Parts: sequence; structure tokens; C-alpha cells
Amino acid sequence: MKNELISIGPITVYGYGLMIAIGVLSAYLLTEYRAKKLNLEHEKVFSLVIWCATGGLLGAKLLYYITQIPEIIKDPSILWKVTDGFVVYGGIIGGIFAGFLFCKKYKLNFLTYFDLAMPSIALAQGFGRIGCFLSGCCYGLETNCALGIVFHNSEYAPNGVRLIPTQLISSGLDFLHCFLLLFYAKRKKADGQVAALYLTCYSIGRFILEYFRGDLVRGNVGRFSTSQFISIFLFIIGIVFFVVLSLTAKKESLNGPEEMVANVTEDQTNITNNSEELDSNSHTEDEEKSEDETL
Repeated sequence: MKNELISIGPITVYGYGLMIAIGVLSAYLLTEYRAKKLNLEHEKVFSLVIWCATGGLLGAKLLYYITQIPEIIKDPSILWKVTDGFVVYGGIIGGIFAGFLFCKKYKLNFLTYFDLAMPSIALAQGFGRIGCFLSGCCYGLETNCALGIVFHNSEYAPNGVRLIPTQLISSGLDFLHCFLLLFYAKRKKADGQVAALYLTCYSIGRFILEYFRGDLVRGNVGRFSTSQFISIFLFIIGIVFFVVLSLTAKKESLNGPEEMVANVTEDQTNITNNSEELDSNSHTEDEEKSEDETL
């Protein structure tokens, strides 16, 4: 595993940065493709991706700084290392918030575009975790398992030690998550359910995987890591969000036939009233005609 892939003069292509770029590009292409199929405003997708990517980077960096407050107090120079240290959950929260602001600005249905974006986010995360694997960050605990990996030139993971490949496990789960969301998106009953499913599934996977992580720079809240603590809340939000949307969709489907009957009854009443009005007008015209003939 080597993070420095290619060096041409002063320019170096890093595996982590390359995978992040591939992830963002793949997210954009998938989102635009699905927006066209769903007859959404696909011409706004590029701007939406830029907003979400920017919000995601800022959120990931901000949450990293929050987890590193004790170290920053000791060494404020950490604040200027802008290319190192990101927390995925901060990126997710920041990206969602940026997407909400974008939809509000351009008067788009947030839940519709929330659902549109989440499979793409899972896809981008899959590539991003490959970047983590190349750089050696987000590494796992020591293991004697034959499937363990050994880093030799990593600036982050301990070199020469067999470790659980948490980056590759996470990447595989992210790609699987993407396909699951795409599958469910065709069967959802209400806008927002795909996003709720993302929050629920990702929180479960991340909470469990945290027990196999070996890097200690992620911060903690009591006995839980920062990511596990956030996972608990996002899991609850995802479940509640999904149930509420499902109940609302079910209620609307039950009310649908009643509304149709009411509309049909109203139409029949209008037809009857119009018919009676026409008959009345006809009688009036006949009476007037009879009077004219008499005169």
C-alpha cells in the first residue's frame, strides 16, 4: 500500500486524493443519471454536488477539530494542517446541511433530492475508503488472521504489524449499501425513505466496525468513540424518520379512495344541478315563446 502513486516533477498524485476525486465524480454521474430518469431538474445536479462536497469537506474538518481539542490546545499548529484529519460523520452531516440550503435556495423538494443523493454518497464513500487504505489511515486492530494486512510505508498505520483491513471492509459495505439504496429507491412509498434507510444502515455498520478500528485519534464520548456516539443518534433519527414517512404514506393511500368517491359525488351533484338549471331555462323559454304567440 502506497499513498504516493505518481510523481512528475513537483507534482505528486496521492492515492487518497485520487480516490476522493473518483468518488465525487462517480457520485455526480450517478446522481445526474438518476435525476434524468426521474424527470428531476438534472441541470442543477452539478451545482448540488459542489454544494454538498464543499459542505462535506468543511463538516468533516470541523468535526475532526472538535475531536482534537485537547491536542489543539497543546499544539495549535494542528489547525493549519488542513490536508490531514477528516471525520466521515462530519462530512455526512455537513453535506446534508449544504444540500438542504441548496434546495431551499432554488425552491426544490428537499426530501426528493435527499433520496436522489444518498445512494451516490454511499458510492463516493466506497471509493474514499479505498483512499484510506492506500494512505494507511483508519486502520484496524492488530490481528493474527491470514486476511490481515501489513503496512510498510504508512505515515499513519503502524508499519510491519498485521492489522484488520477495516478500510476495505468499510469500502465493501459502502458499495453494498449503494446497491441496497438503489434497489429500495424503486420501491419506496414516500420521499425521504431512501435517506432514512441510509442513516439507519450506515449507523449500524459504522457502530459495529468501530470496535475493530485501531486508530485512537477519533476521540471518544464516555465508553463510545465519537463516531459510535453519533451513530446512536443517527440510527434513532433514521428509524423514526422512516416509520413516520411510512405511516404518512399509508394514511394518504387509505384516504385516496375516499377523496376519489367524494370527488365523483361532487361531480355528479354538479351535473345534476346543471341539468336542472338547463331544464328550468328550457321551461322559461317555452313559456316566453307561448306568450309571444298569444300576443
